[in-house]
Amino acid sequence: MVPGAQTTFIEANGLRFDVAVAPPQGDSAGLKKLALLLHGFPELNYSWRDQISTFTAAGYTVWAPNLRGYGDTSRPAGIDAYRLDVLIDDVASLIDAARAQGIDREICLVAHDWGGAIAWSFLLGKTRPVDRFIVMNLPHPKRFVDEFKTWKQFKRSWYTLFFQIPWLPEKLLGANRAEAIGKAFLNMAVDKSRFPDEVLDVYRDAALKPGALTAMVNYYRAAMRRRTAYHDLWSDPPVISVPTLMIWGEEDSALCVETTDKMGPLMTDFTLRRLPGVSHWVQQEAPETVNAMIAAWLGGTAVPQAGDLHKLAPPTAPVTSSAAQ
Repeated sequence: MVPGAQTTFIEANGLRFDVAVAPPQGDSAGLKKLALLLHGFPELNYSWRDQISTFTAAGYTVWAPNLRGYGDTSRPAGIDAYRLDVLIDDVASLIDAARAQGIDREICLVAHDWGGAIAWSFLLGKTRPVDRFIVMNLPHPKRFVDEFKTWKQFKRSWYTLFFQIPWLPEKLLGANRAEAIGKAFLNMAVDKSRFPDEVLDVYRDAALKPGALTAMVNYYRAAMRRRTAYHDLWSDPPVISVPTLMIWGEEDSALCVETTDKMGPLMTDFTLRRLPGVSHWVQQEAPETVNAMIAAWLGGTAVPQAGDLHKLAPPTAPVTSSAAQ
């Protein structure tokens, strides 16, 4: 379970998706707006636990799926099952499922890390109409392709090459009750208090589900081995006109902050906010700041800079694993 949401299983693209669903708050039930939240690696929909109420307060119905292979979502076998075009079809099918339920007035796509890679490609391909886009710590694909050619970014992406090896990555990631999964969060985080054992255990337990680690690593294998038409859009992309908010933790040890530069020619309505002293896990490590930025942007007011916001205290107690399986 994800705090503030109910687990629902939704059929889409031939799979059963494990989705955290939350209705809009107050008098917003008639708005029929969808916020579709896409997590990254090695996360779950649980990574959005602190953002759900921000979207429901803004009148959105929230759907936060565990992506294919994660959590209790279906786990198809084989590398081809995790090609980029297939992942994009998942998002399209989830949007279609929401529209079939009458949630069709506005679509806000929200993404982090691998979810961002899927979402950017979804927009570039104009797969379905999207009204708003919020992305965290995953750059525009062209900017990533350009910066990947530099040593600074290439050396941060070494693990994607390691993941191409058969079975060994899964073996190492799963050892000692998926200790490496927990360390991926804790070691990269700046504010490590945001990742107590109760939180790390949620991710470790999910990674130990049969076949989960292979599915998770297959995203990287398919990305490097199975070229799709969407990859062509990365190097020569159309201009994106969807209003976009990018929130970026500057202490990202996987992605250079330079990947957020030179966005002008690629976007027509782009807002960037960088958070100094915050890691790749931006929405989990600085939820108060992230939520204030999201709420302002959705509300049509000026999005504050990180320095304009008073430092907010972390939660008085971590969410327990019993409430967030």
